[in-house]
Amino acid sequence: MRLLVSAALAAACAFAQPKAPNPFFQVEGPDAGGWAELLSSVGFHPAPPGAVAGIVVLRSGAGGPAEAWLARVDAGAFLVLEGQSAAATALGFRATARRVEVRSAEDLRRPRLSIVWERAVDLPVFETPEAARVFARERRGGAPLMAGFRRGAGAVLWVAAPPGAHGYERFPYLPQALADLGIRPPFQSRRLWAFFDSSYRLRADVNYLAPRWREAGIAALHVAAWQYFEPDPQRDRYLRELIEACHRNAILVYAWLELPHVSEKFWNDHPGWREKTALLQDAQLDWRKLMNLANRDCFRAVSTGVRALAGRFDWDGVNIAELYFESLEGAANPSRFTPMNDDVRREFRSAHGFDPIELFAADGERKHPGGLRQFLDYRASLAGRIETEWIEEIEDVRRGRSELDLVLTHVDDRFDANMRDAIGADASRSLPLLDRHDFTFLVEDPATVWAMGPQRYPEIARRYQPLTKRAEKLAIDINVVERYQDVYPTKQQTGVELFQLVNLASRSFARVALYFESSILAPDLPLLAAASAAVTRVARTGDRLAVESPRGAGVEWNAPALVDGRPWPAGDGSLVWLPPGSHVIEAAPDAPPLRLLDLNGDLAGVAATRGGIEIAYRSSARAIAILNRRPVRLDVDGAEAPVAAVEAGRGAWALMLPRGQHIVNIAAE
Repeated sequence: MRLLVSAALAAACAFAQPKAPNPFFQVEGPDAGGWAELLSSVGFHPAPPGAVAGIVVLRSGAGGPAEAWLARVDAGAFLVLEGQSAAATALGFRATARRVEVRSAEDLRRPRLSIVWERAVDLPVFETPEAARVFARERRGGAPLMAGFRRGAGAVLWVAAPPGAHGYERFPYLPQALADLGIRPPFQSRRLWAFFDSSYRLRADVNYLAPRWREAGIAALHVAAWQYFEPDPQRDRYLRELIEACHRNAILVYAWLELPHVSEKFWNDHPGWREKTALLQDAQLDWRKLMNLANRDCFRAVSTGVRALAGRFDWDGVNIAELYFESLEGAANPSRFTPMNDDVRREFRSAHGFDPIELFAADGERKHPGGLRQFLDYRASLAGRIETEWIEEIEDVRRGRSELDLVLTHVDDRFDANMRDAIGADASRSLPLLDRHDFTFLVEDPATVWAMGPQRYPEIARRYQPLTKRAEKLAIDINVVERYQDVYPTKQQTGVELFQLVNLASRSFARVALYFESSILAPDLPLLAAASAAVTRVARTGDRLAVESPRGAGVEWNAPALVDGRPWPAGDGSLVWLPPGSHVIEAAPDAPPLRLLDLNGDLAGVAATRGGIEIAYRSSARAIAILNRRPVRLDVDGAEAPVAAVEAGRGAWALMLPRGQHIVNIAAE
């Protein structure tokens, strides 16, 4: 092997080596403002001393001869200009005598998106050069606010004002404008999960959507399984086509259960099993129609249906989501407060001597002092018991379907401690289940904190990690929806704000989920994979790139590569895939014949072999490897295994690999 590596290194000296990507930025001015947060959200790193940055931000009034900046652009730099400067003037961005008060902006890639600045800013109206493309403008009068153009080997992007203290307050789609001008983020990850409700995609072609999802970094879809609880030929055919399309594109598919909501038909067929609110009304709350899972007959019927559902489709996992009680207002809103079914009331009365429905009478607190606290504690305990019961149910299903992964989606009650009394969520009861069961604990970000900004995710992680020894099983769910609070610049997270959310969440948790797939706006999809790449250190020496990442990453690299001095078969011609840790990439004379184009699993190591490729990986569900050739032999941990492969398009093949931690050897035709 050493002789082979030496030969490869010798050959590398004989060919023209590609230029390593430049992942660095620098900000020229008295302070960085929000630029560091903005550019870091899509994977760029501050330039270390002595390094030449690929992106240079020239803040308003920053000095230096304009000719020097223009020369850097011509040589390949991306120059970002803020407001007025000598370089801006030289490039044709000139302030006029007119002024405009900007409070609302229009981005031309999505004109209907309402972009409102929290504080109005008085700005001069600028003239822009004829070659510039205007990306954003003041909504009423049309004054340009962001524009840019290509020049030489580089490009120029100008903005009329700073992006804001946190980088996302004014120009949501500034990273997209940079991408339009030709800049490519240096790193990618494909570890995101996304929730999927087919009712929002009734006419969409799954064969069109699946590759777009994978390019956006999505590793798994959690599909609204209640829509398939009862067999239906047309719906079932759609779901099977969706699963097949996802598997061809290295995307796993999970059955997303929203118990105690079961299905529309189940609700209609079993009125006697419906959950009750504190007003003794049927618990039809928002879209969910809640069933009484404390009733043993109801539980058995739902269990039978869930087991049949698990067997009808080629699922990769099951997500038990939001198995708690209503509502966010807690006992203060009796019309939404659950559970008040006969079974729960009977059990509580037996233990505490009174019917909990009495707490909602006018004299309830006087008759039963401390009674509400007793019921809220009982309710949290009951939620934990029900979660345990359903985890054990799915564990039983897994005895016949060993490839299935398991996820428990649990609303956060550590960052927002009010959630325990509001809905019965208690992580201190649920997380110890990880000591006995293998599942991912997915923390759902509650609506009450959606306005608090991206920095909440490191703090949420800090509060959960002491509760379990298995921090690698903690995940976070980001709700990408319109928020009810007063938030700026957009009601729904998009652009820079979304990228910061995803980036900080990916650095804080082993897995990040997005609710939900169809609410992610189209301009955000191309940069989500960059936002989710958690690269902690990068160094560039000539045409060598050193990268450190805790969970592995894809590195922009458009040529054959050596990684740590060895020919590297994990890459698709534009990305090189690295396992966790520190690694050095440099150019290679050619690529190994069999290549791993993509892997849905945690890559631990990879090597080109005489007969094919060796891959070490870990995966909590089945793993999917995308190869550039048809595999004809598979050895798993030294034993030959069946080859389960399908054509993935464009000459590629998708190979199913077993769940767990394995070393596989693959030979191809």
